[in-house]
Amino acid sequence: MISLALSSLRFRTAAFLAIFVAVLLGSSLLAAAGGLLETGLRLNAEPQRLAAAPIVVTGRPAYHPPNGSGSVAYPERHGVDPALAGKLSRTAGVAEVVVDLSFAAMVAPGKDVLAGHPWTSAALTPYRLTSGQAPEVGQVVLDARLLDTAQPVSGNRRTARVGDKVRVIVSGQPREFTLAGIATPARRVDVPSIFFSAGDTRQFAEARVDALGIFPGKGTSAKDLAKRLELPAGVSALTGDDRGAAEFAGIATSLPLIILSGVFGGMVAVVMALVVSATIGLSVRQRRRELALLRASGATPGQVRKLVVAETMLVVVIALGAGLLLGRTMGRWIFGMLTGNGIVPSALRFDQSILPFAGAAILTLVLLRLTVGFAAGRAAAIRPIQALSEAAVPPVTVSRIRLIIGAVFAAATVGIGVSTIFMSPTNAAAIGGPAVLTGSIAVAVLGPVVIRALLGTRITKFLEGRGVSGILAVINLRVRSVQFAAILVPIMLASAIALGNIYSQTTQQKAAVEAYTDNLYADVVVTSSSGGIPADLAEQVRSTEGVSAASTLVRSKGWIEEPYDTGHTSDPWPLLGLDGPVYKGKVRAGSLDELKGSTIAIPPAAAKKLKVGIGDQLGVRLGDDALVKVRIVALVDGSSGYESLVLPSELLAQHTTTGLPSQLLVRTKDEEKVRQTDLQKWPGATIGDRELLSTDFDAGLGVDAWISYLLAAIAIAYTAIASINTIAVAVLDRRREFGLQRLSGSTRRQISKMLYLENLVVAAMGLVLGVVAACFSIFPIAIATRGWPIPSGPVWLLLAWVALVLLLVLPVTAIAGRLAMRPKPMDAVNSPAG
Repeated sequence: MISLALSSLRFRTAAFLAIFVAVLLGSSLLAAAGGLLETGLRLNAEPQRLAAAPIVVTGRPAYHPPNGSGSVAYPERHGVDPALAGKLSRTAGVAEVVVDLSFAAMVAPGKDVLAGHPWTSAALTPYRLTSGQAPEVGQVVLDARLLDTAQPVSGNRRTARVGDKVRVIVSGQPREFTLAGIATPARRVDVPSIFFSAGDTRQFAEARVDALGIFPGKGTSAKDLAKRLELPAGVSALTGDDRGAAEFAGIATSLPLIILSGVFGGMVAVVMALVVSATIGLSVRQRRRELALLRASGATPGQVRKLVVAETMLVVVIALGAGLLLGRTMGRWIFGMLTGNGIVPSALRFDQSILPFAGAAILTLVLLRLTVGFAAGRAAAIRPIQALSEAAVPPVTVSRIRLIIGAVFAAATVGIGVSTIFMSPTNAAAIGGPAVLTGSIAVAVLGPVVIRALLGTRITKFLEGRGVSGILAVINLRVRSVQFAAILVPIMLASAIALGNIYSQTTQQKAAVEAYTDNLYADVVVTSSSGGIPADLAEQVRSTEGVSAASTLVRSKGWIEEPYDTGHTSDPWPLLGLDGPVYKGKVRAGSLDELKGSTIAIPPAAAKKLKVGIGDQLGVRLGDDALVKVRIVALVDGSSGYESLVLPSELLAQHTTTGLPSQLLVRTKDEEKVRQTDLQKWPGATIGDRELLSTDFDAGLGVDAWISYLLAAIAIAYTAIASINTIAVAVLDRRREFGLQRLSGSTRRQISKMLYLENLVVAAMGLVLGVVAACFSIFPIAIATRGWPIPSGPVWLLLAWVALVLLLVLPVTAIAGRLAMRPKPMDAVNSPAG
């Protein structure tokens, strides 16, 4: 059987090459998805600045809902009680406790916001002085890499030296310090540090402590000591690579990477199953005469089945081996794009052991073995005489089981689309996406029936008006709808995934940005690239002629825990911090003028659900894990599905990483005068249009958007390759037909025209069906997020996709047609298929 299978491979190179490429790419992507999953589960990130401390004690990096499931990384840095350092230093086995804290700082005129630390924390890396001395009050020590940026305040030299005055912006405020020394890290540290004296640090960072570095005594195991430390609730002792979570934001929960790898891997598996099944089905149907002859010569149905399975699985195994070899490169490439675009922290290490490869191999083999089994079953069960009579043009039939399966998936697509309309924007985005895949599966299962149904009177008349080539194209589309379904499925699938993902994401993104910006008044917006808006800058703008009102803006996320809000568990509430009359939402009760001190304004729906009202107290868990008690002073509306909790900006800023507002919203009487405000005193501060509101907010949505675009791009690439393969296989297999046509008087040009018409019609059907499948996801999401069924996104994307499909179909048709008609007509008629 194996020798017969190998002989068959020699004569059907095109068909098996198509299967080889599809499996190669699919298995490599599955291995890459497995690597992303393992990375998300392990969350290994080697510490850099804290690497010298065997144990790092810090606040828990992720929020775990008290009565819910899942977890989410805290949006702000979570510190520990300063008094904990003294307590831990008295623990048996602890040799030294080093306090670490960070605050926004940058060397002027630098461009990047860095971090300031106390000089005592230099031992956590460790940093060593290469010149100068430790800083005293009014002095700093700079990482040697910052010398190219630091410029002396006076003098003509471009580079500062020890003893020079340098300008450092601390928490948005420019200050002058004496350069006391220059230090270098003993190991790799990506972000340079600025070190201050203990006295200056207390002034800038108040009483906050970010982490404690614990150094065990001689002969004490770090892991054993970490288990013995008596820590308060919400504080963790980290060792090994887990220490990276205390240093790098975002390395706290595996949920984002698990979701990404799950969606990505699931999509790849479904696409591979649909595309490979179509290719295998096409290959098997093209060999019905060969298989019929085997049956007629005495082969049993089981032997025919084994032959088809053996030769196909032989190609699959070879392609799988090559795909697994490519899987590591593919995984690192995708992970590099994720880290390079800020989707996951760059410090996170990509882990891909043997498990992802084993999982990808098992899933691929099982998936394709089932696919090959279904394809081989019908060919093996057919009677020899019937097979010989049908070999030239197989019948266009779809079994009852396929009709039922197709109907189930079609109904699921409609059900998902309808139910999405009535969901919140967050749930709509999560639930509405699968409609693209269920719709694609329905079309893939019912492909031949769909082609014949779409080949209506208008299309038939249009083709017949193109002459003899058009008439032949109509006949072929009817009698060869099974073969053309193999071409239709990849085009339809790619169109549905590409357009569905992109337009769903642009629609959600547009709705979220509009909901956010429409709730805020702002004629002009003041921003700062130096860490935030200091109080003095805000006061200067407020006192500027032409300003009628101004408010600092702080953004974060949090949870209502007292009373417990079950509607926001792992999905936190958006928090807005304001201190001026810039909120547009309608006040249903109370007044925003009372938004001072420890107060809050909440949406009426939330108040009704929690059974609270004006004057009642809430316990809100803020982004730094602090539980604050606030009094309700107003019930305010927000855009449906995008409501926020509004707090005083001073209160909220105290619980953010920078400790400062991110923007200043200004309402003006004379916009031009305000724009001419002199901000030279504030390095990095700029005045711009209200579009800065959407720009800043939109940057936070880039993660979800980039994930959708990545999935769409990979699915497009996969199905594009599949489309090329199936078109080439289908056309090359018809060389005998073309030879007969040429012997009957048809010219090469007429045959080429017939091919163009056939594949253009199939491509158009695939585009239409893909758009329809995408609409079951796009339109309901648009209704759920924006209130009307009009998606957001540029029209040129749709036009560009149509052009791309044509650029795939037409050249491949031309090249494959030329190759199929290269032999002389008589030689083509007598040639074997494949």
